[in-house]
Amino acid sequence: MSTPVLTAAPSAEQPASFRRDYLGDLYLYNWKQFSWRVPLMCLSAIALCLGIGIAAGHPGGGLIAAGGAMTVGFGAMQSIDGSRFVPMIGASVGMALSTLIGMVAGHQNYFLLVTCAVWGFGYGLLTTRAAGVSWVGQQCVVTLLVASAYPFGFRQAAIRASLVLAGGGVQILFTSIQLRVVRTLHRDLYPFMRHSIEEKTAFRVAMGASFRQVLGEGAPPNPVFHFGLRLAVVLALSAEIYRRMQVPSGYWIPMTALLVLKPAFNETVKRALARIAGTLVGAVLTSYLVAHLQPTPVMLAVLVVLFAFLSYSMLNVNYAFFTMFLTAYIVFLLALANLPGPVVAHRRALCTITGGVLALVVHLDAIRRWRRRATRHSLQPVQND
Repeated sequence: MSTPVLTAAPSAEQPASFRRDYLGDLYLYNWKQFSWRVPLMCLSAIALCLGIGIAAGHPGGGLIAAGGAMTVGFGAMQSIDGSRFVPMIGASVGMALSTLIGMVAGHQNYFLLVTCAVWGFGYGLLTTRAAGVSWVGQQCVVTLLVASAYPFGFRQAAIRASLVLAGGGVQILFTSIQLRVVRTLHRDLYPFMRHSIEEKTAFRVAMGASFRQVLGEGAPPNPVFHFGLRLAVVLALSAEIYRRMQVPSGYWIPMTALLVLKPAFNETVKRALARIAGTLVGAVLTSYLVAHLQPTPVMLAVLVVLFAFLSYSMLNVNYAFFTMFLTAYIVFLLALANLPGPVVAHRRALCTITGGVLALVVHLDAIRRWRRRATRHSLQPVQND
């Protein structure tokens, strides 16, 4: 469920972005980035989690663990200090904690809005860090949103969090075995702990700077702060829509808003259009396949693994195609839990459109406010010494 990371370097409201290409993520293909070696490595962990769940008569538990393995597998394509296992370890731990908090928060009260805003703002601040670090933060927010669709008590939340952690652990173990670095895997635990301390310190400093800006203590304008604030607003608004819908799959609304919102407006438009188009095509494709194939659990597991491979492979090739394959993967994965595929596909398409449009509206409102503020400052009289 993950996507390429955000890098919040440019200013949040760049007028020139209106003149840029909005459809690039639909028709531009970077086939040099097509990968099959690492995706194939990541499939064995997903297949094992699904196989154990089906064989044990608990496909739901298998799909939860497989979801953890799938997401952590994307971490193998990230890097922190030259290590691909540090982001994988960070994602496993962060996703487990976010699952626990998200399930306890649920989607039936206002606590979800506060949690989403805090998680979104925190992720916005992390976008200035290393790409692997911001990717871990993104997965934590996504996992929080997904987990909120299943409000349970602490015990059930702990079980689901353990399954997510187990799936991530299996992925890390299998990937390290296939890369023949299993004997040195323990060495990545030290960099992980060191980075955790460093990121905690950096995050505290960023939060302090953000509060100084809110209090107007003379801090210079910070585009990262504004981007984090915009993420907090759009996640709170979309979470409220999701909460009022009382539909578990409504978490796709804030999740889409999170994934498509970018610092520059043209990037937000490109991602929104590509994600909506890819989701709609993927929803139609999976609905057709489920209706005509009437797949058994084993066939569903095979389809899950197939579309997981295609999602991994197309991650950096074309965002619309990546989204299409990811949609198919999610629909078939949820079908293992006896959720009707066409219904899931329809809801995902509707929620994706809603989340994408909401992200665009919030970004347009931010540009409107920025231009009004710039105009007001330009009209102020210049004081000579």
